[in-house]
Amino acid sequence: MKQASTSIRWLYLVVGVIALLFAGILYAWSILKAPLAAEFGWSAADLALNFTLTMCFFCLGGMAGGLLAKRLGTRLTLILAALLACAGFLLTARLSGQSVAMLYVSYGILSGAGIGIAYNVIISTTSAWFPDKKGTCSGALMMGFGASALVLGNLAGALIDHPSVGWRAAFSFLGGALGLVLLIAAFLLRLPAPDTALPQPQVKAARKDEAFEAHDYTPGEMIRRFPFWRAFLCIVFLAAVGNTVISFAKDLSLSVGANAALATTLVGVLSVCNGLGRILTGALFDLLGRRRTMLLANVTAILAAAVTLLSVLAASVPLCVIGLCVTGLSYGACPTISSAFTSAFYGTKHFPVNFSIMNFNLMGASFMATAASVLLGSTGGYVAPFLLLLVLALAALLLNLSVRRP
Repeated sequence: MKQASTSIRWLYLVVGVIALLFAGILYAWSILKAPLAAEFGWSAADLALNFTLTMCFFCLGGMAGGLLAKRLGTRLTLILAALLACAGFLLTARLSGQSVAMLYVSYGILSGAGIGIAYNVIISTTSAWFPDKKGTCSGALMMGFGASALVLGNLAGALIDHPSVGWRAAFSFLGGALGLVLLIAAFLLRLPAPDTALPQPQVKAARKDEAFEAHDYTPGEMIRRFPFWRAFLCIVFLAAVGNTVISFAKDLSLSVGANAALATTLVGVLSVCNGLGRILTGALFDLLGRRRTMLLANVTAILAAAVTLLSVLAASVPLCVIGLCVTGLSYGACPTISSAFTSAFYGTKHFPVNFSIMNFNLMGASFMATAASVLLGSTGGYVAPFLLLLVLALAALLLNLSVRRP
């Protein structure tokens, strides 16, 4: 067996983080949709449906990426992802506004599927180099993806508002940059050879209760086991807390008395905490093990819902700031746990497809967020939505405590 170069695998991690930083532009929809609404007069419901479609095809693209990578390999699959994602943005830049259905096809289906394919392939390929640091690797990759809304989202906003650029040129630039970065990643990233000797995880005292015989579960074997569904629903409920708060963070801040400038800043702070939560959770996963890390993330989600609810009841800006920061940390934990948990419990051989199945928790969380938004609209206040989120976080704790080895 040959010893893998440590510098090579860390280089692959850097490439993966940069590629996902660009792919995460998908989450900057709240910024990208504004000029479309202004120019074409599309309603908030029309644009919300586009994001729902985007997330659905992101999940479906992830599953397709896992299957295609097994047949075509990492390089060809990432090239396909680059072409789809780039085409989606370029076609969006050329919309005439006659039919919102074209937006659904270009941004929702093409870009959503392309980015979903890339997301799965990059994570599964890079993670294969880090059997000893599953959490750290997952956290770094997820941080890159989550930070995109803050980094590239602000750049996109500046380009859209610039009088000599505008939204069409901004979409073309973002699509071209995304396609180029994914193409570069396609030619740089590769799976470790079968005879590559990689550092293996060491069972620490804090994780001895987690030790069990490693086994590569097929997707069918995985979904037939109750621990998977308990973890899946647990992550759905935990992600619903962050997903919901992110959707109305600015309006929530304004409702408790924050001024417009502070409310806008808090949206950025929430994104920063989201990124920090991803990499922090990854490090804790390697240090404390799966069980303790998931319980800590769950407690954080309960605190996030409770503190933010108190800020609404007391109309307290300081409590709202704390609540949004804790919400960001708890939400950031979810994608990292999804990746690290799937790899640790169900092995690496079938990880691309297994991870894509686990990733459907994003759709479940979005439906929960929709239910909370309906409550907000029907009650006219934030108390009912946050009571729902608190119940979901507590239900997640019960599921969390019941998760055992597969």
